[in-house]
Formats: sequence, C-alpha cells, structure tokens
Amino acid sequence: MPYTIAIAGKGGTGKTTVAALTVSRLIAGGSKPVLAVDADPNSCLDVALGVEVTQTVGAVREEARELAGKGLGSGVSKQQMLELKISESLVEADDFDLIAMGRCEGPGCYCYANNVLKKVIERLADDYPVVVIDNEAGLENLSRRIVRRVDLLVMVTDPSRTGLTTVERLHALAHEMGLDYGSLAIVVNRLRNGRLPEGAVAVKEKTDADLLVGLPLDNVLAELGELGDSLIGIGPDNPSVAEIDRLLSEVGPK
Repeated sequence: MPYTIAIAGKGGTGKTTVAALTVSRLIAGGSKPVLAVDADPNSCLDVALGVEVTQTVGAVREEARELAGKGLGSGVSKQQMLELKISESLVEADDFDLIAMGRCEGPGCYCYANNVLKKVIERLADDYPVVVIDNEAGLENLSRRIVRRVDLLVMVTDPSRTGLTTVERLHALAHEMGLDYGSLAIVVNRLRNGRLPEGAVAVKEKTDADLLVGLPLDNVLAELGELGDSLIGIGPDNPSVAEIDRLLSEVGPK
C-alpha cells in the first residue's frame, strides 16, 4: 500500500503550493514516482508542477455520458470506456504522474466524479510509493472516502484567527466523519515576520497535532506563482522548502 498524504484546509491559504512542494521534496528524497491527485476543481496543481492537464475526471465523466447515449459499439461496456478515457487523462512526468478531478456539470456530478476518482486512485495507487492529494477547501473529498486511509493529514492555514479557527473546525469534522488518518501536521503559511502566532501553538494543542510548521511569506514562491512557473526542483536553501523537508522528515514516509 502506498503512503498517502492529504493536503487540506481553508481556501486561499496556499494548499496547492504546499502540495507541489511536498511532491517536489518527496522526489528529491527518493520517494518516486509520486502520484499527485488534484482533487480541487478550482486548483491548478498542474501549473505548480510544471505540466499541463488536457483531460480531467470531470470531463471524462461528461464524455462517457455522451458516448453512452450514442452507443459504444459492440463489446465495449460503459465502464471499459470510462477506464480507457481515464487512463488517457493521466499526465506522466519523469518522477511523478498527475490526475485531476476538474469540473463537471449536472445533478450529482461531484458525487459521481469523486466516486470515479476513488476508483482511479485504487487502481493506480499500488504502482507508487507515495500518493499526494491536493483537496478542495474543507474535507469534502475525504468525507467521500476517495482514499481508504490517510497516513499524513496536512492542514494548511494562514496566520489569521479565522484560518486557525478553520483548522480547529476541520479537525473536529474529521473526527465526526471518522476519518482514518495516522499523523496530523499543521502548516501555517505566509508568516510576515517568520514567527508563529500564539494562536497556532494553542491550535496544535487542541487538535493534538504531531507537528506545527511555519512557512514565511516567500517572495520567490510568490513570483513563480505569478509567472505560472513550476515549483519542482527548488532547493532546500529556500526557507519554505526547508520547512517542508522538516515536515516530511518528522512525520512523512520512512
């Protein structure tokens, strides 16, 4: 079974940046290939990883529906067509592969897309030592059990009181849902003075998190994001990367 890392948290706090840096540092540490899963319809994990997604699970679902309406031809089931299309949507890079949920339309769309994504992960995951999932804001994907177990749950927040409160609420929600996870790390992103706010330490204690990490307001990462450049390959001399290395060293795959 692969080691599964799920990145979750409040929207707009840098989840995708943390996910991309996590993939990059796993590769640098020899845990490759990595299966990266973009489970956020609003995310651009592909851009942060320096690849391009041309087909998503959501788009595959719509295409499969259209083909089913027209007839698939003799000997081809809807499930076979769906699996074929999904295999075409896997973006392959040198040290990682990426699959994206994307958007879809119609009632029950995201429930169906999440179910499809779950089956895709189950089918592909054993070919990878590590799976990294960039979730949409909240815990919607994880509540639908797109993976059976999360080895490391990473909750990303900004230093604001609202962001830290969201971490507390998501932690409570995870327990209400009976989410099965091994370790919990809290990442406080975009620290202006490089120091963690007192509230972050209190949240770590309330959630019984295994690790609290602070990432500085990083001009290098911000500029790369504005330019749409890849975060893959940024070295440990970058303070944010150094903190991700510490996170993986202390609570990541061994």
